[in-house]
Amino acid sequence: MHSRHPVIDADSHKCENPLVLADYIPREFRNRFDLKRDRYGEQRFVFIDRNPQTGRADFSRAFLQPDGYGKGTYRPYHEEATIGGLFNRIRLEHMDREGIDHQVVYGSITMAFNSLVDSELAIALCRAYNTYISEDCAGYERRLHPVGVIPLQDPAEAVSELRRCVLELGMPAVSVVPNVPQPHPSAPESYPDIRLPKPLSHPDFECIWSEAERLDVAIGIHGAPGCQLAAGTADQLDTFTLVHVFANRGMVQSALAKLMFDGVLERHPGLRFGFLEAGVGWVPDFLHSLHEHWEKRIRDFDPSVEPRVWEILSETARESAARRRAGAPLRMLGQLRRIFEASDEEPATPEQKAAFLHEHPAIPRDPFEYLERGQLYFTFEPDDPAVDYLPAALGPTGRGIACLALDYGHWDCQLKGCVDSVVARESIDSGYAQQLVSSNALDLYGDRLQRRVCDARVDPPVGRPEGVIHGNV
Repeated sequence: MHSRHPVIDADSHKCENPLVLADYIPREFRNRFDLKRDRYGEQRFVFIDRNPQTGRADFSRAFLQPDGYGKGTYRPYHEEATIGGLFNRIRLEHMDREGIDHQVVYGSITMAFNSLVDSELAIALCRAYNTYISEDCAGYERRLHPVGVIPLQDPAEAVSELRRCVLELGMPAVSVVPNVPQPHPSAPESYPDIRLPKPLSHPDFECIWSEAERLDVAIGIHGAPGCQLAAGTADQLDTFTLVHVFANRGMVQSALAKLMFDGVLERHPGLRFGFLEAGVGWVPDFLHSLHEHWEKRIRDFDPSVEPRVWEILSETARESAARRRAGAPLRMLGQLRRIFEASDEEPATPEQKAAFLHEHPAIPRDPFEYLERGQLYFTFEPDDPAVDYLPAALGPTGRGIACLALDYGHWDCQLKGCVDSVVARESIDSGYAQQLVSSNALDLYGDRLQRRVCDARVDPPVGRPEGVIHGNV
C-alpha cells in the first residue's frame, strides 16, 4: 500500500511453463508447438506454421528469432523475477517484499502468436493460453489479474475470444500486438524476411474495437523484438541490444499514430489503450509532432496554395539579368513550361485526387485531446526519470497517463526497491505518486480491475498445494 492506496504493477509477465501450456493446446495442434535449444544453446519456442508459398504446415519458425536483423533476446533471465514469472508462490513473495499489492499479468511468448500465418493455429494457441493463464492465476485472484490474447489473424474469432476472456474468464483487458505482419506484395516468397505491417486501424479490426468499447475493456498494446512483427528501425539492426532499444517504442508509436489519424479513437471514444513497455519520456515530443502535423497538414491545410507561374518567371528573369546571362530567360521559359504543363499520365479521378490531398479526414480534433479525455495510457519502469517532468511537459494531463510497470519476469525487470524508488523522489508529490503507482492503472483497466482490487485483501492469500493449479509445478 502507498498512502492507503493499493500499489499496482500495470504490466507484469508470465514466463510460460511449456510443459504445462502444451496440455492446453488441442491435440491436433500439439505437434506444431515445441521447445528446443538452438545452435547457441538457447531455449526457443518453435511453431510449425503454414508456409505462405505452398500452403502446407511445414514452416518451422523459432521464437524469439535467434539470428539476423531484428533478432530476439538471448540469456533473457533475471536473478529473481524469471523463476517468479514461472511460479506464482515465488512471485507473491516478491510482491510482499516490495509492497506490490496487485499485478496485471501479460504473456511472454504470446506476442509471437499474431506473427503466425496459419490463423487456425493462432486461434488454437490464443484459446489455449487464455485458459492456461486464467487457471494459473486462480487461487491468487486477489493479487494477480491475467490478461488474455486474441487472434488478430481472424477478426471474427478475435471478437469471440475477447468475449470469452472478459465475460467467462473475468479478465480486465486483452492484449494485441502493434501490427500484424504481412507478406510484401512485391516479394511474397521472402516472407517473413520482407514484410509489411497490417495496422490496428485496418477496417478488418473495426469489429474488435466496437466490441471492446461495448464491453468497456482495456486494450494493452504490447510489442516485442524477435517476433517478426514489422518493427521499423529495429528490423535494420542485427544485435539484440540495439534491436531492443528501438523495437517496442517504434512499434507502439506507429500504432498510436495510426489509431489516431485513421479515426479509431474518434469513432470509439470509450476505448482505452495501454501502450506498454515502451517508456513514456517520448510522449510529449511525439504528441507535439502529431499536433503540429495535424494543425498544418489537416486542420489548416489549403491545397490551393501553389507558387504562381508569373512570379517564378519574373524572379528567374531578374536573377538571370543580374548574372548577365543574355537570352537565358527565354531558354528557361521552355523548361518552365514543361514543369507547369499537365501530365501526360491518365488523370486521377476526383475521388483519387481528394484522397491524395486530404490524407486523414477521420481525425477532426487535436491529437492532444485524445490524451486529455483518458483514452491513452503508458507504462514506465521504476528507474525511468521521465515521470518527473510529465506534468511540466503536458500540464495536469501529464499526471494521469503513466502507470508503474516492473516488466516482472523478464531480464530487464527492476525488482528491488521498485516502489520506493518512485514514491520517495523529491520531485514527485504524494498525490502524483499515488497516481503513478495506483490510480492511473485503475483508470486504464477500468471497472473490472477496480472491483477486483476493492474486493481484495492486501494480506497474502493462503496458498493451495503446488500442482493443483496448472503452472505451479
